[in-house]
Amino acid sequence: MNDLHQYQIDGTPKIRNWEQLMTPIRLASIQPSALSGTRSLIDKMVREKWQILLDRFELNNDQSGTAVYSIKTPSNEFNFIAFSFPPKKEGRTGRIISQVWDMRCALEEGRATEESIETARSELPKLYRGRASKNTLIWGRANRSFRVFDSVLESLIKGQQPKISDLNSVCYLMRNTGLDGNGTFGTKSFFSLGSEHPLGNVLEADFLTAYMMREFSFDLIERLAKMKSTKSTILSPEVRRYIGVGNGSGLGLIFFVQRHPMLINSWITAREMAITKAFQLSLTKGNKKILRLLDLTKRVMLFRDEDVMNYESFTSSKVIAKQIQSTIPLIEELFHSGTLNGHRYKWPLEYIAKILLNHSAPETYETFISLIIELVKDRIVGLKQNMVKTNEIWLDSTATLMDIAKQLETEYQWALGVNIEDEKENTYIWYKSESAEEPRRGPRGEIPSAYDLGLNFPTDLQLLLRDIQKQNMNMRVSRFLLIHPEHRFLIARVQTYRSTHFHTPHVNCNSTTFAPTDLLRMVNVGFHGLDKTRDFFQRNLRGVLYHGAPTRQDVIKGLGFDWFYPKEPK
Repeated sequence: MNDLHQYQIDGTPKIRNWEQLMTPIRLASIQPSALSGTRSLIDKMVREKWQILLDRFELNNDQSGTAVYSIKTPSNEFNFIAFSFPPKKEGRTGRIISQVWDMRCALEEGRATEESIETARSELPKLYRGRASKNTLIWGRANRSFRVFDSVLESLIKGQQPKISDLNSVCYLMRNTGLDGNGTFGTKSFFSLGSEHPLGNVLEADFLTAYMMREFSFDLIERLAKMKSTKSTILSPEVRRYIGVGNGSGLGLIFFVQRHPMLINSWITAREMAITKAFQLSLTKGNKKILRLLDLTKRVMLFRDEDVMNYESFTSSKVIAKQIQSTIPLIEELFHSGTLNGHRYKWPLEYIAKILLNHSAPETYETFISLIIELVKDRIVGLKQNMVKTNEIWLDSTATLMDIAKQLETEYQWALGVNIEDEKENTYIWYKSESAEEPRRGPRGEIPSAYDLGLNFPTDLQLLLRDIQKQNMNMRVSRFLLIHPEHRFLIARVQTYRSTHFHTPHVNCNSTTFAPTDLLRMVNVGFHGLDKTRDFFQRNLRGVLYHGAPTRQDVIKGLGFDWFYPKEPK
């Protein structure tokens, strides 16, 4: 029996078991929810009716061009500058060393000027040698999906809407291949924006840039169609909403997870508190929240059933659809009679979730978890605002070694239990590519000269404990660090996150059993809101953002709160 669920003495559900939750299989199965970044940003944009206007779009016959958008929030103004380039199949790659991109873009504060546009035009292609203007938040790059872009373009040229069968294989026209900000290339740091800034929450500038890539892809393809034929048409609102923007991620996100423990802890803690609030809903016969859950469950079942993606190593959508369908009779019974299988339960949602936990795929269980968060959406606003954006750590030099040893043995048993003498647990090394400056993982024996970037957390902790045990346990940390200064950062990290449990995934990144896509899915799917994710060689992940999201025409009208899990347009 799975003991992921936990209870207070009186039987009330409480926050889930952190020791089980932080394992790779659980983290990898987290699904998009109201706490995902893209979902939160769209909610804000719609609620505040952001005004996004296309101010300029110049397009040449070779498909090169310039587009400028203005973005007005209640308190600030931004601009999005996008450059289109003639599509080339030769030399295309999603890697940052590529010289061939179908579009480059910049998200900036303030109104665009000719100077800022020309600065972006000249500096963006330089990448590492380039420097952003002082008001720049994000630099981005994207490529077209040749499988879908050309077929949709042909349909529009003929005056027809694209075939859904063509769209379903990808669900986007363009795929984001890189977003750089937070000080990179001279962009503004996110922390400097402040919590009151319209894009002051975690990664919101990135998410807005991805949304604008999606809008740009619509405007580009419609203009290309118009240039080809006077009989061309534009995308219908239903098709526009259905199309998202692609997103691809590689091994760099593993470093993001390991280097941002405070952020990871804050986000997972907020999510777990929201889940607990939902578990504690005492729903009785006729409660409208039950109808809301029934509608969401039927919607996600249809969404998964219509999904035609081929999932090589992840649970297929067809399986999830069938398993989530099994909850519908229970939810209907709960609404009509207040019972589940003929019995009354004080916490009915927790009961249904536990059935899925023990009898379905982890992704199905987490899908249901994300749905019930919607029922307490009005109570999680504060949880979103409490997510931190800094990773400062502190050191208590007056603590004793006994304090540190006890904390390690209490909170890090998962790491202390790894057999670091086993060759399988130390097979891989993480390093940076000399040619592309990209993070990579490779067999340690094949790269003897590689500089280890240090993701071997279990080994570091065990070496720390081993050195502590050689000393008098009443020794102060300050004196210990005079002997072992190499442990200073790790002790500070351990002390900073005392009594917090969601900061570090319970994985040995150097082990042969570690699949990088587990953590890529946690960040992309759960944190960002990526859907229809597919893995490539267990080290790359691709999927779609804003699938079903409102267009800018919807946003300005305040439409589109309930956009996720879209059904196919007719």
